[in-house]
Amino acid sequence: MFGAPDASRAQQTRPTVCVDLDGTLIAGDLMWESLLLLIKRAPLAALMVPLWMLRGRAFLKHQIATHVTVDPGTLPYRSEVLAFLRHSHSEGRHLVLATGADEIHARAIATHLGIFSDVLASDGRRNLSGRHKAARLAERFGAHRFDYLGNAWADVPSWLAAGRAIVVAAPARLLQHLTPRVEIASVLASRPALRRSVIRAMRPHQWVKNLLVFVPVIGAHRLFDVEALRLTVFTVVAFSLCASAIYVANDILDIHADRQHPRKRHRPFAAGELSIPSGAVMSVSLTAMALGIAVAGVSWSLALTLLCYVAANAAYSFRLKREPVADVFLLTALYEMRIVAGAVATSIPLSTWLLAFALFFFLSLACVKRYMEVSTSAGAVPGRGYAPQDALWMHSIGTSSGYMAILVLALYVNSPEVTRLYRQPHLLWIVCPVLLYWLSRLWFAAGRGTVHDDPVVEAIRDPMSYVAGTVSAAVVLAAL
Repeated sequence: MFGAPDASRAQQTRPTVCVDLDGTLIAGDLMWESLLLLIKRAPLAALMVPLWMLRGRAFLKHQIATHVTVDPGTLPYRSEVLAFLRHSHSEGRHLVLATGADEIHARAIATHLGIFSDVLASDGRRNLSGRHKAARLAERFGAHRFDYLGNAWADVPSWLAAGRAIVVAAPARLLQHLTPRVEIASVLASRPALRRSVIRAMRPHQWVKNLLVFVPVIGAHRLFDVEALRLTVFTVVAFSLCASAIYVANDILDIHADRQHPRKRHRPFAAGELSIPSGAVMSVSLTAMALGIAVAGVSWSLALTLLCYVAANAAYSFRLKREPVADVFLLTALYEMRIVAGAVATSIPLSTWLLAFALFFFLSLACVKRYMEVSTSAGAVPGRGYAPQDALWMHSIGTSSGYMAILVLALYVNSPEVTRLYRQPHLLWIVCPVLLYWLSRLWFAAGRGTVHDDPVVEAIRDPMSYVAGTVSAAVVLAAL
């Protein structure tokens, strides 16, 4: 394996197939992914990156490759390209992995796939990309005597040096530029719609959580206060943009863990639909927009609350999500911070009853999220600190905290404070069994493994959520 090319007559009639790695064989960029691994696993070594960059891109790639190991089995290979290469391999064609990635990683991938006869890659001294790659391929196999698979503008010199071009998920403009210059044998893999991938990465369905910002206004019976509603709407928009920025950052940090998850591996960054640099730009831009809206539309106090929210999420992403128990309590706090933000924006004092109810209720939902991940995992949950045996504990804590929330609501209904806000407070008792049924049903479904691992998504798609919400709202209005 990885020996000199076969010069037989049969091989001459079937030209060598040279395939690029980043964006072609895999939907992603190995250098950025390995740099991310370096930052997460060896942060002290990552401090050397600026110095390594001074010695050139090839040296940078080699140093990163010597510090971190990439698991070839979890990379997002393009199925169409793999099928083409395996068919070519079965025909006896000579397959070469020709990539700008460092040879340490390139050879590990070639060994894993078992179909490549040779590897040409960056070696720490020369970055095998663009014109350098084209010259190396022409020198090794002869000009116009090999086929080349690529996907980007950097591959144009190699396509021009090849006998035939095989284009993989390239933009339309690149395909138009290439068509009159070289014979295009085929076009493999479609390029995903950028707008759709960006929207998916922002997870707009999760913005439903930010409606919690309205809770202080609703609780204070100020739904018809125009100024309070204006401030609340701006707060919801700011929190939604900020939340999307955090989702993008989390997806980048969790790329390698997400690829081991049956559903999360289809997320835009894990699937290679969006690059790590573009995600970093998205996250920073969305955060800046959120802070700008908070300052211009509401107040500096709300902007400070958003920064606290970002800091809490950063603590979660970099450390606490791997700490059992602490992670679910932080998730609970993030729910409560939305309610606090609504109060900060409108200067409405928060009720201790409301905070106590929210604490237990959202702790229950956070436990549902972790319970589903733990109970459906065959072993340790990737990127988390839980094992399958923790599912029983998670179920107990989740159900107990949910029922504690209903108990707090029942005590509130029977408290002197409620008579100042409602003319018929006894009607509010109806809300208790409605929520009790909804929570019990949720945990019953979780025990059967039929709940989506995100309780917000489950609530959105469950018709009973809308029934319970409608009944509860009608009861509250009748009690006013």
